[in-house]
Amino acid sequence: MNVDRARGLRLGMTDAEQAIWYRLRNRQLEGCKFRRQHEIDRYVVDFVCSERMLVVELDGGQHLEQQNYDDARSRYLRTKGYRVLRFWNNDVLTNIESVLEAVVEALASPGPSPQPSPRRGEGARTTES
Repeated sequence: MNVDRARGLRLGMTDAEQAIWYRLRNRQLEGCKFRRQHEIDRYVVDFVCSERMLVVELDGGQHLEQQNYDDARSRYLRTKGYRVLRFWNNDVLTNIESVLEAVVEALASPGPSPQPSPRRGEGARTTES
């Protein structure tokens, strides 16, 4: 079951996950409740705001090699009604304000982002996937 895995992930958060969690927790962003390393069916997502059906995922370099898995996972979450935002860890660590602005915009928007996601390796992953 993913519950034990989620607990382990919460204990071993990356620097990028810790940095963004510090800004998402305790309803600091638009008064929205976020959970970290939260189980949604068979997946454990990095962060989720259930009331706004928004998932925030942080990706390191290993995600370049698992594009098919990430795409399938995002498609599955969308079938459950979630919007999925993906950001590179480096963007969180070097430009967290822009990352948070994108999250705030998504929280305010009832639908998908009007911008298409960049192709893997082309620019920041600051739009929905």
